[in-house]
Amino acid sequence: MPPRKTNEDQNPVDKLLGRFKGKQGDGNPQPNDPSQKRIHFSLWYFLAAVIMLMLFQSYLAEPQRDPIPYSQFKQLVQDDRVYNLVLGSERIRGEMKDERVPGKPFVTIRVEDPGLVKLLDEKGIQYRGHAENKWIGLLLSWLVPMGLLILFWTVLMRRMSGGPQGVLSVGKARVKIMAEKDVGISFDDVAGIDEAKGELQEIVSFLKTPEKYQRLGGKIPKGVLLVGAPGTGKTLLAKAVAGEAGVPFFSMSGSEFVEMFVGVGAARVRDLFGQAKEHAPCIIFVDELDALGKARGLNPMGSHDEREQTLNQLLVEMDGFDSNAGVIIMAATNRPEILDPALLRPGRFDRHVAIDKPDIRGREAILRIHTKGVKLGPDVDITKIATMTPGFVGADLANLVNEAALCAARHNREHVTMADFQEAADRIIGGLEKKNRAMNPHEKEVVAYHESGHALVAMIVPHVDPVHKISIIPRGIGALGYTQQLPTEDRYLMTRQELVNRLQVLLGGRVAEEMIFRDVSTGAQNDLQRATDIARSMVMEYGMSEELGPMTYTSPPRSHYLDIGSRSSEREYSELTAQKIDEEVSRIVTQAHERVILILQEHRESLECLAKTLLEQEVMEGEELQKFAEAVRERVSLSSEDAEGLEPVCKRVHKISFE
Repeated sequence: MPPRKTNEDQNPVDKLLGRFKGKQGDGNPQPNDPSQKRIHFSLWYFLAAVIMLMLFQSYLAEPQRDPIPYSQFKQLVQDDRVYNLVLGSERIRGEMKDERVPGKPFVTIRVEDPGLVKLLDEKGIQYRGHAENKWIGLLLSWLVPMGLLILFWTVLMRRMSGGPQGVLSVGKARVKIMAEKDVGISFDDVAGIDEAKGELQEIVSFLKTPEKYQRLGGKIPKGVLLVGAPGTGKTLLAKAVAGEAGVPFFSMSGSEFVEMFVGVGAARVRDLFGQAKEHAPCIIFVDELDALGKARGLNPMGSHDEREQTLNQLLVEMDGFDSNAGVIIMAATNRPEILDPALLRPGRFDRHVAIDKPDIRGREAILRIHTKGVKLGPDVDITKIATMTPGFVGADLANLVNEAALCAARHNREHVTMADFQEAADRIIGGLEKKNRAMNPHEKEVVAYHESGHALVAMIVPHVDPVHKISIIPRGIGALGYTQQLPTEDRYLMTRQELVNRLQVLLGGRVAEEMIFRDVSTGAQNDLQRATDIARSMVMEYGMSEELGPMTYTSPPRSHYLDIGSRSSEREYSELTAQKIDEEVSRIVTQAHERVILILQEHRESLECLAKTLLEQEVMEGEELQKFAEAVRERVSLSSEDAEGLEPVCKRVHKISFE
């Protein structure tokens, strides 16, 4: 690798990362050299100055003269009221004797008058001849049209060959270039993905001290592929690598390579790598690589020549890339399963860095970064916010902080409070709150009992996430109420009993409707769908069926990492097995349903208490909900003899009596 240029060795063009350098090694100026452009513009300015000077001398330097008819001029001569005449071949200039304006200049067009000179001699008027300079007008008559023509031609050619929309520039890479000082992002601005940061620290070391690895015969990796769900920080991490290494950063989207005309994308790939070699060491970042690197032959309607030629050119450039040239190509995608295998082989994208969703500690670190410029109130607990946002990625957390700040400003607060963060989280998860939606009393009562059923079962059955909030205020498009459960820790495995308990919580709302109203509504549609999916996954994927045994009956999703795709539509089992699967799924859901009926029948008084409280308050959370949950769990832990004489939970917690 050639040594990096110091600031003293770099000219201003290199510092600003101009697309073209001023000179090549042979000393010949480039056609788009900025210094040549400055000389070109200086020449235009000089010509314009000469023309303006000529115009000034010929027209503006003379005093302003009032034109008069030749007949009036003859009368002035007869009256001896003119002097200091200048006789030209086309015009006569002079001054007239005027009482109001002494020495008033005038001009008149000369006509054929042989007796004019004789008349002037008779009157004794002094005059002199003047040979008019016609070459200035002749020169201007040629220069002005020629200059306009050249200007029009120059603008036309620039539109055709230069600029991002030029007709002849379709093969130019529309790359965004940022100098090392303009990146402005380091690893301190990236949190929650410590493993990925550690993997890319070595890339930074490659770019800073390549001789450390080359002395032992090692080669710098040619490509680094960042794989992760949307919003996890792939682009931010790539910029942080460039900022830490202090090298230029070339950014381009994969879709910008592919055009309608065959060969344009390949030309852009060549141009991009050509520019990168000129500014080595540097980083090329291709976002959404799947738009460019989709596996060849996947299109059922036939091949796409433009995309395949672009991909082939990228493969050639990466394969022919000198690994010691100091250019590292980084790419990001959230669909690694559709990439061409030739891109992923060693020698091209040597490193695959998986960026997963952050855990609770990662979310806390991300929140601390995004809240640096936000005025937080004394009651804000970052750890609690991280706990109430499971599954959020970096982009979601940034949106959460912004929504909380907007909410605080909407309420004219001086600081962002914990209530603002709670409202922002509810708005992101459940949608916009619709307090003005008119619901008839019966529907509101159904929703209250439905949500109370979910919450009460979650308080009673073990190994489920605790209830954080219950609301019967409509949100979003179809949600008439919701029960929010927050995990106390990040979980990566779930046992069979935990899945069954989750099934029971999902069925709690429908069972509550059955018990109280002797009927069911359509509000449990989403609950039933999720419950059926869990039961089917237990049977077909996790091998948790005693009847079918430890076997799986589904093809793996197309992407294990991102869980993208669906089960294969092709069955690889018999009709008899399919019937047993349906029976097992039905049995698991039915057993959970029966268990929930027993739970709610035993705790019907608590169910009614919770539902009536929701009808009055609409929302139940915080300390009040925690006390209710503790009282319910205390009653469950007592024996049946002690439970008979126990004061009802509703009276003990809320002091509400019912007839």
